[in-house]
Amino acid sequence: MHNEKSDLRTRLLTERRALPAEGRAAAALALAGHAGELAGPGATVAAYVSVGAEPGTGPLLDALRARGVRVLLPVLLPDNDLDWAEYAGPGELAPAGRGLLEPVGPRLGPEAVTRASVVLLPGLAVDPGGLRLGRGGGSYDRVLARLGRAGVRPVLAVLLYEHEVLDRVPAEPHDRPVDLAVTPSGVRQLG
Repeated sequence: MHNEKSDLRTRLLTERRALPAEGRAAAALALAGHAGELAGPGATVAAYVSVGAEPGTGPLLDALRARGVRVLLPVLLPDNDLDWAEYAGPGELAPAGRGLLEPVGPRLGPEAVTRASVVLLPGLAVDPGGLRLGRGGGSYDRVLARLGRAGVRPVLAVLLYEHEVLDRVPAEPHDRPVDLAVTPSGVRQLG
């Protein structure tokens, strides 16, 4: 299982890095076009700042904010858990470790994610049943466990390129399925 996951991760990351910059930019703009399907004014969305060849979240974060959505962004803690702070625009992000950008605003605590109605998750692939292949860092496993402990059930959405919706993703018993795949072409219900 572990090897199957790591081989798939390697292949998907290689495919991402091969995407031309203009294709990535177009994909990021297309993702932003789906902001209205994800949340409306007054909602809280826990999102993230894309890194490297990940589907770009910058335009989407701004589109959500422009709709009156409160956007929370993760702040990586030393133990790989995530704290959260509100997104106040691209000028309010500062470089952090591992090439990440983090919001500069007040830290709201790891529990802040439990107040979100939608949680956007990074991932490398998803299957029609909603099983997500993460990057393997474990930070979002902790987020999902925290949501479970709090007894809240926000909509879980993974942001991907079209070719990353696979027929099957290798799963482990603790993997929690996600509800939506958001790709440049649209929002797809899973499960």
